[in-house]
Amino acid sequence: MSFDDADTLSMYRRMILIRRFEETAVGLRTGGEIYGPVHPYIGQEAIAVGVCSQLSAQDRIASTHRGHGHCLAKGADPAKMFAELYGRRDGYCGGKGGSMHIADFSIGMLGANGIVGASLSIAAGAALAAQFEGAGSVAVAFFGDGAVGTGAFHEAMNLSSLWNLPVVWVCENNGWAVRTPLSENVAAEQVTTLAGAHGIPSVQVDGNDVEAVAAAACVAVSRARAGHGPSFVEAVTYRMTVHAYLDKTVPDPRDPVEREAWRQRDPIDHYREVLTARSVLDGTADAGLRSTIEAEIADAVEYARRSPLPSLSSALDDVFSAEEGVLA
Repeated sequence: MSFDDADTLSMYRRMILIRRFEETAVGLRTGGEIYGPVHPYIGQEAIAVGVCSQLSAQDRIASTHRGHGHCLAKGADPAKMFAELYGRRDGYCGGKGGSMHIADFSIGMLGANGIVGASLSIAAGAALAAQFEGAGSVAVAFFGDGAVGTGAFHEAMNLSSLWNLPVVWVCENNGWAVRTPLSENVAAEQVTTLAGAHGIPSVQVDGNDVEAVAAAACVAVSRARAGHGPSFVEAVTYRMTVHAYLDKTVPDPRDPVEREAWRQRDPIDHYREVLTARSVLDGTADAGLRSTIEAEIADAVEYARRSPLPSLSSALDDVFSAEEGVLA
């Protein structure tokens, strides 16, 4: 698969936007300006950007607790995202969802959530809906290697294969399920082996190479659009931060040597070198692009700070009453 200059620069810019959003969110959390857990996507940007570069607004994605990168890669507004992190009325969920529950149906972002493996079931349902709609749209589930040990994983694999659903399964294999290494959570040496057992075409790619991810996603999405059923992409990557930023600091169990080795494979640094070697990017253009993103992030944070808090009268808005069967 070949990429023109506009495509490559767009992917590069999107990765930097995600990185700066996450670094800013971590700073706001550790500085006590926002509350609730923040699970940074730092180090995994190439996966969300590579996959979403092959999707349209009509295609639907389901995310995880580490969902900021997926939101931004699908086209979410950083300002409304920061407003949600601040718990403000102008956030995507009116300030009620916080970091782990951002959604924007208008761009096909079905939402992040805090349940390990939930994206699998959500995407299976979205793919079934797409199949009934018959408009050629697809669904994508992002999930970590920790979700592979859940029952939902095998249920989703089985049904998608059985019903030939237009879905792409994207396992972001960063090697660790919070504090549990992959070797203690998955019996197979490669996650793709488990998907293959369900008859699903599978591929393992370098999750820190955005073009490799995009190329794999292109094949998988094309298969789904053509009615050829599900595909599975295992993107091998690494999160560069602790699992989450919480009120209490949790020690990082990973070997410092391992962490440093992966930092040397930073996906953004790697892609900058690739684009520079191709003469698509130079130092001046890179500095200008980063300056523009810094301004965008700063404006987004100020938008969030100015946004009012939700009113007390809105506390029961969107709350479903099972007894009455209506929205309160």
